[in-house]
Amino acid sequence: MNALMIWACVYAVTQVGWILTGTPVVWAMQETYPPVVHLLLAALAVLAALAGRARQGGRVVMATFAVALAAFATGTAGAPMIFVTLMSLEGVASVPELAQVVLNAVGAVLLLRAAVPYGRRLRGRCPACGGRHEGEGPLTHPVPTRASARTRVAVYALMCGLLPWAGVKTIWLLGGDALGVSSAAWQRVMAAEKEGVSAALASAGIDVTVLAALLGVFLLTGLMYRWGQVFPRWTPVLAGRRVPRLLPLIPAWLTAGTLSVYGVLLICYTALTAIGVLPGVAAVPPFSVESLTWMMLFGGLAFAGLGIGLIVAAVSYARRSLPFCAPHHVLQGPAPAPTTG
Repeated sequence: MNALMIWACVYAVTQVGWILTGTPVVWAMQETYPPVVHLLLAALAVLAALAGRARQGGRVVMATFAVALAAFATGTAGAPMIFVTLMSLEGVASVPELAQVVLNAVGAVLLLRAAVPYGRRLRGRCPACGGRHEGEGPLTHPVPTRASARTRVAVYALMCGLLPWAGVKTIWLLGGDALGVSSAAWQRVMAAEKEGVSAALASAGIDVTVLAALLGVFLLTGLMYRWGQVFPRWTPVLAGRRVPRLLPLIPAWLTAGTLSVYGVLLICYTALTAIGVLPGVAAVPPFSVESLTWMMLFGGLAFAGLGIGLIVAAVSYARRSLPFCAPHHVLQGPAPAPTTG
C-alpha cells in the first residue's frame, strides 16, 4: 500500500470521525465544514488514491487528480493564520482545524507527486523529468541559479505592497502617530487582544504579523537566489548541501494562494466601500472610519503583494530546480540546461 492510499484511508476515517463525534472543524473565516462536505471529501480522497493506482483511464484519471487537488489545496486556506498563531506561541486555537489543514496539505502534496508523472506519461514524456528520451534516470540536479532579472523585478515590485502597512506599524512602534491613531492607543489594543509571547511583544510595540511577513520576505528571497537551492555557508552543519526542492516550495504554495486571494478581495472591498457601492466599515476604536479604511487597503496590498510574489518566485524556483535525467539517455539533443525563469 503506497503513501497516497495510506493517507486516503486516514483521511476518510478522520472525516467520518468528525461527523460521528459532532466535532466542528473550522475551514476559513470561522465557517465550519457541514457533515455532507466531510463525506464528500472522504469519498474524494479514496477515489483519488484509487486513481493513483490506475494503469488506464487517461483523461478521467487526470480529471480526478485535478478535482481532488483543487479541493484539498482549498482546504489549506487556514494555514497562514495557524502559522502566525504557532509562531506567537499562543497555542493552537483549534486542534481539529490544525489536523484538517495538515491532512489536506499532505494529501495535496501526495496527489501532486502522483499526478505529475502520470500526466507526463500520458504525453509520451519521461515521468521522472518530463523530457523525451528512453528509460528513466538517473536524475541530475541542475546547477543552482538565481531567478531571471524580469522575475526579480516583478517580485520586488510586489514586495513593495508591504511598505505602507509595515510603514504605519513602524511609526507606531517608534512612538509616533499615523492615520490619526497614537502609538499608545495602538499598543493598548494590541496588548488587549494578544496572549503569551505575542502579548509581551505587543507591549513592546512589536506586531507578530510583521515578524511573519519578514519570514515571508525571507522565503521569497530564498526562492529567487542560489542559496535557496544550496544551503549557504552561514547555515551550520548543512552548509553546501542541496536544499530539498519541496522544503521552500511547500510553505510557498500553502500560503501564496490564501494570501493573494484574501489580499485582492480586501483591496476590492475597500475600493467598493470608498466609492459607495458597498456600505462603509464601522469605526473600531482607536480607529476612525477613514483610518480603518486605509489600514484595510494597506493590509490588502501587503497580503496580495506577498501572496502573488510567492507565486511568481515559486514558479521560477520550481523551473530552475527541476532535475533532469542523465544526458546519455537523451534522444533529442543534449540535456536541458537549467532555466532562469
